Amino acid sequence: MAEGVRVIIADDHEPVRSGVAAILSTDPGIEVVGHAADGFEALTLCVEHSPDVALVDLRMPGKDGIWATERITAGTPTRVLVLTTFDSDDLISSALAAGAHGFLLKTTSGAELVLAVRHVAANRHVLDPAITAGVIDRYTRATSTAASTSAEPPPPLPELTERERQVWERLVLGESNKQIASALGIGITTVKTHVGSLYAKTGATSRVELAQRRLTQET
Repeated sequence: MAEGVRVIIADDHEPVRSGVAAILSTDPGIEVVGHAADGFEALTLCVEHSPDVALVDLRMPGKDGIWATERITAGTPTRVLVLTTFDSDDLISSALAAGAHGFLLKTTSGAELVLAVRHVAANRHVLDPAITAGVIDRYTRATSTAASTSAEPPPPLPELTERERQVWERLVLGESNKQIASALGIGITTVKTHVGSLYAKTGATSRVELAQRRLTQET
C-alpha cells in the first residue's frame, strides 16, 4: 500500500466534515486526524499534528479559509487543498496567492476528491475542471495585454534597495513568499513588506505584472 496521507478537514458545517471524512475513508491510505470549524482551529490542528493535507473551506466564521491558508502554508509543512462552493475570481486568486496547492468545488465527485488529496500530498497542484478554463482565460488576457504594450519602450526601473531587488529576482522565478523567505534567510512578513513596496514603486497590481516588468527590463 502507498504511504499514508494524514488529513485535517476545516469546514463550519459538521455534516460536511463528516461527509468528506466518509469519502476519504474509502481510501485505506488516507487518515483523517482532525476536524476544525474555523480557520483558527485549522491552523492549530496543523501546528499540533503536521498533517500532509488540510482540506479548507473558504467561508467560515471568525478566521476564514484565506487567513488559515496563508498561515498554514507559511508556518507548517502542511499543504492546503481548498474545498468550497465559491468560485469567484477574487477568491480563487486569493486562495492561490495565499499558498493553496489546489482548489476544488464541493460538486466534485468522491473519487476526484480522493485523487486530489493524493496529488496535493505528493506536492502536485490541482484545479477543479470547472474553474480551469477561467484561470487560463485570465492568464491569456493578461499575457495579451502585456504583449500589446511590449512595443512601447519600458519605463525605467524604480530606485530599489538591494533586498527589494533580491526579492524581485526570486519572484520572477515563480517562488512563493515562503520560498523567497527561506532562500534569503528573512521572515515571510519581511518578504510581504518588500513585495508591497515593489507594487508601490512599480505600479504593478499582481505578481504576474511584477515578473513581466522585470523581464521587460532585461530584454
